[in-house]
Amino acid sequence: LYKPYSNGEIRRSGSNKDLDSAPEFEMSDIFYFARRGVESIMDDEVTKRFSAEELESWNLLTRSNYNFHYISLRLTVLWGLGLLIRYGFLLPLRVTLAFTGVGLLVFLTSVIGLLPNGKMKNFLSQKVHLMCYRICVRALTAIITYHDSENKPKNGGICVANHTSPIDVIILASDGCYAMVGQIHGGLMGVIQRSMVKACPHIWFERSEVKDRHLVAKRLSDHVEDKSKLPILIFPEGTCINNTSVMMFKKGSFEIGATVYPVAIKYDPRFGDAFWNSSKFGMVNYLLRMMSSWAIVCSVWYLPPMSREEGEDAVQFANRVKAAIARQGGLVDLLWDGGLKRGKVKDTFKEEQQKLYSKMLVGTQEDLRIAVTGHSESAALRRESLT
Repeated sequence: LYKPYSNGEIRRSGSNKDLDSAPEFEMSDIFYFARRGVESIMDDEVTKRFSAEELESWNLLTRSNYNFHYISLRLTVLWGLGLLIRYGFLLPLRVTLAFTGVGLLVFLTSVIGLLPNGKMKNFLSQKVHLMCYRICVRALTAIITYHDSENKPKNGGICVANHTSPIDVIILASDGCYAMVGQIHGGLMGVIQRSMVKACPHIWFERSEVKDRHLVAKRLSDHVEDKSKLPILIFPEGTCINNTSVMMFKKGSFEIGATVYPVAIKYDPRFGDAFWNSSKFGMVNYLLRMMSSWAIVCSVWYLPPMSREEGEDAVQFANRVKAAIARQGGLVDLLWDGGLKRGKVKDTFKEEQQKLYSKMLVGTQEDLRIAVTGHSESAALRRESLT
């Protein structure tokens, strides 16, 4: 909080040469605030996480750069050839596979739902889900590398992962079966949800129930207590981030007390950017962009299971899991809430910064004495260590 000067003194809104005199304002006092303001505008570490990641080299997709295909004739020819391959051959094939996978999922899960509950129904349900999700993965030409499969989530646990795209679900579900958690939708998505829940105990909430934290926690807790049920798949960030960082995890899924299985997902944007900018593209438009990319390349790491330690609250547990995911995936660990993607900064955050700056500007004479004393003591310790 203090600004060291070249002469070795510490200045804070006035000179410390006379501690008994009131601090005086100097024009240089505004430099720190001006610098921090410019830094926040030029390099905002939050809002840039809600837009597509910049590429170091062009991948022959105009969505990543609209002007590169005009650089030279050779590059234009390559871009045109790639356009013909992606839209003339790959896109129709991928759309066909996608409709096949979704159609089979709806039909087969509806048929399995007619069977009585038991081991046979669970076995067939898992096989059908894996088959259909893997067909959908091929519709995206997804090239996935799974690491540390011995740590895959087990029944009665909760799988948490960083969230980049709606296809995160397909990426994980093509390697194992999960119980999904979400809000009930209408239209085609509603048809898929109703058919899936007939064959497998997924957890769907009505719109009016989503805001009831106690009801949500009870439904999740009842599910994980039954060790015969599939692990729950949750994305605690609550929104899609551009796969360069991990933002604040909501604490709800960490209050239950179940074993948590962290999973880190890292996409390679050189072949196709999987990030969904929901404020810019609708779901259909986004899926068409994914199917018209070269490929979706990603790596998935299954981390060792983690449990809540003694004396650790839900927020601390969530931050510990988030840090492990960020470290494994090579992502930036941020404390900011992903809800800032659509909402405004809370007044409490603003007040904390205002209090911090007011202490720097005004402070008290006692604080100034402590600062100067501490500075002198640290200097003496350094001299003593050198001698």
